[in-house]
Amino acid sequence: MSFNILLLETITEQALSILTKNAQVLLAETPFSGLEIAIQQPVHAIVTRGKGTVNEALINACPHLQVIARCGVGLDNVNIEVATQKGIKVVNAPGSNADTVAEHALGLMLMLQRHLYISVEAVKQNDWNFRNRYQGDEIRGKTLGILGLGNIGSKVAHLAAAFGMNIIYWDVQPKNGVPYAYHSLEDLLGKADIISLHLPLVPATKQLLNANLLHKMKSNSLIINTSRGEIIDQIALLEALEQNKIGGFAADVLEQEPPAANDPLLQQPNVLITPHSASLTARTYNEMCVITAQNTVDLLTGKTIDEKFIFNRNQL
Repeated sequence: MSFNILLLETITEQALSILTKNAQVLLAETPFSGLEIAIQQPVHAIVTRGKGTVNEALINACPHLQVIARCGVGLDNVNIEVATQKGIKVVNAPGSNADTVAEHALGLMLMLQRHLYISVEAVKQNDWNFRNRYQGDEIRGKTLGILGLGNIGSKVAHLAAAFGMNIIYWDVQPKNGVPYAYHSLEDLLGKADIISLHLPLVPATKQLLNANLLHKMKSNSLIINTSRGEIIDQIALLEALEQNKIGGFAADVLEQEPPAANDPLLQQPNVLITPHSASLTARTYNEMCVITAQNTVDLLTGKTIDEKFIFNRNQL
């Protein structure tokens, strides 16, 4: 049997080769134009990355659909409810980007805490005397509060501990066998010097950090977000920064991506934003794409794949 795979976004050459050797690949012109193709041709699998949305309309337009695959970890751009109802397998690449995102989180943490970005820019402007105004601090001895102790959160904890940080965490449920102290969310926010977010975007976590919770943080505390922008109420975050309720914010994700050119958050002196690039190192990006492409082909051809790559509702 021949298969058609709808590709909503480009993937690495190695991953694309895996798909093209086993199926006809239908590449959408944009991440949002897949529906036009699905109406005209049968689609047996859909592969996306972070932008291409696999919504109810697209799923319903593919009566032969067997697999929805995302080259990445989160699945907030896939309508899991409809896919589950129709018995369509949803696959992603959990854990594949844990190391690189954890490194990115630590990098943002160090840049923000030690004012590295400001220091570099000062020297580029021939302002060597910035050293006399330098107010950066160390992360050694600070308390790091991790929200979400999954694959990435655990990696961040391990790296931060090597820097001499005290690790505490909050998750939906306490984890067994971890060497870190579990705290309620409010208690953690009041104790931590730095907060690092590693939660999935689900209804329970959307705008989890709202104005009320942000006001429970220390006035000099920092927030690092490499998970999903929507987990923080961005209006409340901006207000907290402007009123010096928190000390700074660094993130690889925002509620709106890309942000508007005049987004006031970007104008704050104690804010660092990277363009959702934490997992885009060549090595990790290729690994995510290759794993997902191979699993997609294997499922279409009736082969068994590792269950950890098949999403199930117990992961929510």
